[in-house]
Amino acid sequence: MKAVVVEQIGDFHLADIPRPEPGPGEVLIKTAVTGLCRTDLKIIEVGHRDLVLPRVPGEEVVGTVCALGPDVDSGLMGKRVYVYPGTSCGTCRPCQQGAGNLCTGMQIMGFHRDGGFAEYVAAPVASIMEIPENCSFDQAVTAEPLSCCLNALELSELQAGERIGIWGGGPAGAFLAQAAKALGANATVIEPHEARHRYHEQFFASPGEERFDVAVVAVGAVQPYHEAIERLNPRGRLMIFSGLAKDVAQQPIDLNSLHYMEQKIIGAYGCSYRHGQQALELIGSGKVQVENFISHRMQLDELGQALDLVRNRAGMKILLYP
Repeated sequence: MKAVVVEQIGDFHLADIPRPEPGPGEVLIKTAVTGLCRTDLKIIEVGHRDLVLPRVPGEEVVGTVCALGPDVDSGLMGKRVYVYPGTSCGTCRPCQQGAGNLCTGMQIMGFHRDGGFAEYVAAPVASIMEIPENCSFDQAVTAEPLSCCLNALELSELQAGERIGIWGGGPAGAFLAQAAKALGANATVIEPHEARHRYHEQFFASPGEERFDVAVVAVGAVQPYHEAIERLNPRGRLMIFSGLAKDVAQQPIDLNSLHYMEQKIIGAYGCSYRHGQQALELIGSGKVQVENFISHRMQLDELGQALDLVRNRAGMKILLYP
């Protein structure tokens, strides 16, 4: 099969590799579409703490079950499925607390095992979810980034009627705003990049004096974090959604302000299986609209050009077809 392979950081190539065989408890999926995100750019250019090489990247995958491993339910054959990218143990403390994404033995598709930048991908049955009938492949593949946003909003304890400020109007910011709206909150997207304003006409606002109950920084830059802290309401919550480069990850903050204002700083990383189920329900029901945020549809062998678009923030959600 055709696949993108990363053998060393800073490089990738398109190769013909053996099609995977599904093992016990696994299915083989013919990939319909794979989403491209900024994490894929990071994996290829600078690496990632969870990356094991060599690797086929791609953690946002949907497709059709085309082969079954031993003792797998035959009823799964031909099903259209979304793949939750993580595999957790189910028994460690984070798993028992409902945080499978923080499992001490987490294995992630595209990081620890081969992902969806390929014509076929093998996945555990425990990781797949059937796509609703009224949901297209292109819509369903956005369930993964939407799931990460739902995890952040859950941790923020966002309530209906509250105000949420989102720094960054890229794909993550778009899904955060849509999900917050679906939860009954009032969302504002703060994005200096003019080309992205048209995606946020109902959410966009220039930086000003407005204060927020929840502030989410969905861009990997330092200044938005300081702006977000300054604009938190009393008992406001700052969500650390996007990580920073190691050389700037340690930042001074006014602890007295947090003390007197009873504010919270909360981290959010990835998503759990239940967030994928929630994302598919929101997309399938139309409560979260994703079509307008798909800016490019490209072939897998155009990955180089697609990564340039991500690097230059020249698009929104980019889909790849193997």
